[in-house]
Amino acid sequence: MKLSNSILTLFFTTAIFLSCGSEKKKEESQEIKINSPAETQKKVDENIANVVISGDDLMKFDKKEIIVKSGQKVKLTLRHIGKLDIKVMGHNVVILKQDVNVTTFAASASTASDNQYIPKDSDDIIAHTDLIGGGQTTSIEFDAPEAGEYTFICSFPGHYAMMQGKFIVE
Repeated sequence: MKLSNSILTLFFTTAIFLSCGSEKKKEESQEIKINSPAETQKKVDENIANVVISGDDLMKFDKKEIIVKSGQKVKLTLRHIGKLDIKVMGHNVVILKQDVNVTTFAASASTASDNQYIPKDSDDIIAHTDLIGGGQTTSIEFDAPEAGEYTFICSFPGHYAMMQGKFIVE
């Protein structure tokens, strides 16, 4: 019986002590507001569309569709998640203007090895990343064009057939 009374007394004393202390902690936590790095970054970047796309050694992008808003700043990051060298399995992302014939553009790009398979003086491109090999990453920033549907491809010879998608601007 003495043990039960001692346990009950200890329980109630602890409960009273904790309830008094938690009020003070609640007041303190309401006074101090610290934003996490993610929250701070989100506020800074809310006008930037951060797009990450990956390419692999099987000639595939992990995205077939990218959606952004017209006039929005776009940060496009390409990650080559494969292991093969740039000379064997290089990838880039090329966003083409509307109504560009993809096959014709790709044929022209395939002869531009000295310029990372980007045809010199081409008026068909909105934006493009650098050509990268396995394990590498590259980023570009540009302003999204007017609303519409655009095609993006990898311009490394022969890749465009499998590595393409839609860049949709709302």
